[in-house]
Amino acid sequence: MNLSLTTIIVIANVVLSLVAFSNRDLLSKMLFNAYQVVHRKEYYRLVTHAFIHGSYIHLFFNMYVLYSFGNLIERIFTEPKVFDSLFPTLEFWGTSRGYLYYVLLYLGGIIFATLPSLKKQQNNPSYNSLGASGAVSAVVMAFILLMPTTNLRLFFIPIDIPAFILGAAYLGYEYYMSKRGGTGIAHDAHFYGAIYGLVLLVILKPPFFLYFLNYIGSFLGIV
Repeated sequence: MNLSLTTIIVIANVVLSLVAFSNRDLLSKMLFNAYQVVHRKEYYRLVTHAFIHGSYIHLFFNMYVLYSFGNLIERIFTEPKVFDSLFPTLEFWGTSRGYLYYVLLYLGGIIFATLPSLKKQQNNPSYNSLGASGAVSAVVMAFILLMPTTNLRLFFIPIDIPAFILGAAYLGYEYYMSKRGGTGIAHDAHFYGAIYGLVLLVILKPPFFLYFLNYIGSFLGIV
């Protein structure tokens, strides 16, 4: 059985997180700590922190969202029939490049999401963060850019909401909470990871943004 790249990433997260739950030394070495990155050149922490989580709920939620949206994005990137059905006037970039761009989306989301904290917390040795939320946010926002009028549901709101509305609300909420602070949650990582997902796709294929506008225009009846 061939596993999708998304499934492999999920498995890696689950395995490493479960091991780290009972191995505090491993957890400590994998955490994102801006002080250690800047002053001790432990650059690997920019990536490793995204493969461990703080609790079973944290792990489950991130992996559920990643599996749900990541597999869809991976198929759009790597399967010509899926890509052509959604974007019939665009040239498919090839399966190997599709996987490369998917990796760039995920790993880039991890790293880009840490940049604000890297600058802000570089002289604070007590600051730590962990979890794949930045990368997951990048994947989710990439999905919203590509399929903005798809109806989505939140766990606690059992009604269909167009993806672009949820995306806008998510960005607004995470930006506000990142400025407010005091929650113990890296909202800035969520926000910047999401921004990275949007910007990367527009850079890779600028017409994606035109499709996004056309989808929304048609949905609102103004195109």
